[in-house]
Amino acid sequence: MSTTRPYPPGDRGPEPSGASGTSEGGAPATGASAEGAAASSAASVSSGGRQVRRLSFDGASGVVPLARDFTRQALYAWGWLPADGADQRAAAEDVLLVVSELVTNACLHAEGPSELWIALDNKVIRLEVSDHGAGQPAPRTPHRAGRPGGHGMFIVQRLCLDWGVVRTPGVAGKTVWAELGAPA
Repeated sequence: MSTTRPYPPGDRGPEPSGASGTSEGGAPATGASAEGAAASSAASVSSGGRQVRRLSFDGASGVVPLARDFTRQALYAWGWLPADGADQRAAAEDVLLVVSELVTNACLHAEGPSELWIALDNKVIRLEVSDHGAGQPAPRTPHRAGRPGGHGMFIVQRLCLDWGVVRTPGVAGKTVWAELGAPA
């Protein structure tokens, strides 16, 4: 597991003003799919060169497809999709796979996710999934490729530039973050 760059939550840049489901400027935010949209809020904000999107899972069902759809919409908005070539398509698919793995792990091992936070800053996309669980994610060792299950954090470790876990003292849960690079 990597913890070389565990940015504390206060260092993620400005929080979107859309905790209630509005984007910067007060307009309703888009990005949640029809299923679970009423139970989840989405927000986006742009700060300098950084673009940020946030999705709350409060009361939502089908959170893995909801997270993938939300992320796919962000990738379209940021020009990663539709992909111009194989490298860009592979980078977008890697982002969607990592989101799926992080949200699935929160569902299986941490009482479910509470929030997905996505930021694009220059050529790096940062994903954060917050939950209320006490566990510590780590790739299973030894990794057994032929066995079903247990591959999530191994996949995250292999696809990402870096990843780690942030805990806030006195607050239940954690945030698992991962960073991926854009295609050259």
